[in-house]
Amino acid sequence: MNNQDITKFSATELIKLINTKKITITELIESTINKIQKINPQTNAFVHLNFRQMRETAENLDKKLDNNESIGPLYGIPIGIKDIFNTKDYPTEMGSSLWKGFTAGNDARVVHYVRMKDGIIAGKTETAEFAVDALGKSLNPHDATRSPGTSSSGSAIAVATGMIPIALGTQTGASIIRPASFCGIYGFKPSFGLIPRTGMLKTADTLDQIGFFARTPQDLELFFNIIHVKGRNYPISNNALNNESRQIVKNRPWEIKFVKSHTWDKAEDYSKTALIEFVKILSQEKDFNVSELILPKYFSDSHEMHKILYSKSLAYYFKNELKNKKLISKIFYEFASDATNISLEKFDNALEYQNKITKSLDQSFESFDILISLSTAGHAPLRNEKETDDPSLIWTLCGVPAINIPNFKSPEGLPFGIQVIGRKYNDKLLIQFIKKLHKLNIIKDSPYPKIK
Repeated sequence: MNNQDITKFSATELIKLINTKKITITELIESTINKIQKINPQTNAFVHLNFRQMRETAENLDKKLDNNESIGPLYGIPIGIKDIFNTKDYPTEMGSSLWKGFTAGNDARVVHYVRMKDGIIAGKTETAEFAVDALGKSLNPHDATRSPGTSSSGSAIAVATGMIPIALGTQTGASIIRPASFCGIYGFKPSFGLIPRTGMLKTADTLDQIGFFARTPQDLELFFNIIHVKGRNYPISNNALNNESRQIVKNRPWEIKFVKSHTWDKAEDYSKTALIEFVKILSQEKDFNVSELILPKYFSDSHEMHKILYSKSLAYYFKNELKNKKLISKIFYEFASDATNISLEKFDNALEYQNKITKSLDQSFESFDILISLSTAGHAPLRNEKETDDPSLIWTLCGVPAINIPNFKSPEGLPFGIQVIGRKYNDKLLIQFIKKLHKLNIIKDSPYPKIK
């Protein structure tokens, strides 16, 4: 490759280069290690690394290719793992000093999928304490004085800086879409239940959702097809994902809605302008019919209902950790302690509310294909500032697929995103929409930041 920086290529491009023998997997991993050694000390994205293991795995895969043996579709692509997923050969500390040095001894199901398809585990990425809100040591690569997005920050930073092309994250509130927005990359939260949650930290049963970060639409498609559940053991999602009428738009324009939601007034003016301009651009394309969707008024209760479900669940699952107040953060303690005033009746009502808005949104999607909203109120706030409410909690409650689109900049030159949302289980259709926007040059691959 004439001394080119191999890590600048997407996972999809790297696989082609490996297949055509223009690079080896060992060369890819050496380039990856070099970049991690250079950038991670400046960003703290990774908390656990094992370069020896990465090299050994790469060498074994290259030997298979040299012997014309088949290997899995990930072809040695390095994948980052958020440190709330069990890994048999790395600690799983969940951002907590209480779990320092804990090793699960097994792989989470999604980590197993990565290994089974011959991806290489690049390391464990930093997470907020128990994947909630307390900022850790990872730094926003665009401006270290600003929040990188809390929970899945390490994974977002690792991808944004080009250390790796893909990394796993999770979203219980906005922890994929928000760090993707603040770090300027694609973040994909698939439909609730499509990615198996076995062997990972549990915080809220009806809210925890697995997703990932990438820099190109092609990589979104590649990795989604590898990690989502398949087959007759998952009849509802399997039927939907294989239903052509749900996953392909044929012989008609795309029906697109944009929504402001009850969080609109809290958004920055430049964010609002960006969404309106984006909608105008889409409206000028003959393949798109675009109009506004007004959500029913009860959707404005989503943030309060989300808080009830989340804090009550945290108080239940972390009752032992909450006893040791000195070893947990103030923000985690206060958030979980809010549950003391939440009765079971109130919790049940919040669950009923979640079911109500989930059904309501699904019925709305019968008349359109894609929904567009802001990802965050604006660019990343300073690390000591509170993050402003954004629409992501609505889509998390409803379990629908959502993707953050990068390429938007605030007046200060910092990234923020617009998210596109699909009907539950119409994940493939959502990816096709992203790919179409990319083909039309409306959106581009994620740019690398100049680390300050």
